[in-house]
Amino acid sequence: MKLFPCLKLMVGCAVFAGGALLATQAQAHGGLSIAEDMCKLTVGPYMMHFSGYQPANTQEKQFCEDIPATGQTIVVLDYIEQELRTLPAEIRIFKDTGSEENLEAITVFHIPSKVYPNGSIDFTYTFDKPGKFVGMVTVGGKEQYISRFPFSVGEPKFFSKLLNIYMVPVVALVVVWAVFYFMRDKRKPSQATGS
Repeated sequence: MKLFPCLKLMVGCAVFAGGALLATQAQAHGGLSIAEDMCKLTVGPYMMHFSGYQPANTQEKQFCEDIPATGQTIVVLDYIEQELRTLPAEIRIFKDTGSEENLEAITVFHIPSKVYPNGSIDFTYTFDKPGKFVGMVTVGGKEQYISRFPFSVGEPKFFSKLLNIYMVPVVALVVVWAVFYFMRDKRKPSQATGS
């Protein structure tokens, strides 16, 4: 009886299709990346631990990269290397217009360059409208290192939208196709080889 191997194959196909759709990658988001369950910001040869919070929207849940909703947002940058404690750092958030030609005009938040000997920068900003922004961290004196990371505020990710819209029908189609494909052989009468 071939039913058990067919059933295993159908389940395997469904699991594979579902897994392929649900798989997420830790990708660099400009200077931000997720590594070892930590959000790290690379600024030249230096690294910072990035934490973002929205107490009114997500309570204590931390986010990395895109900001889930508009509203009050708390950002904390903790230095990983001790050398950063002696270097000035500047923070800027500006609207993502595709050009930085007139940076002052598109800047929505700015912390001028200063030294943070305690090894941590924290600030609060209230995003009143959804949209696309760029965060920029500049570190150094004579030799400066700049990290830019684009992010969205209050906008669902495109992949998430596609996943929500298409995941169930695609997995259902794969399962139906697998059932049909493997069961059609069951319905064929076995051909006897005659001599």
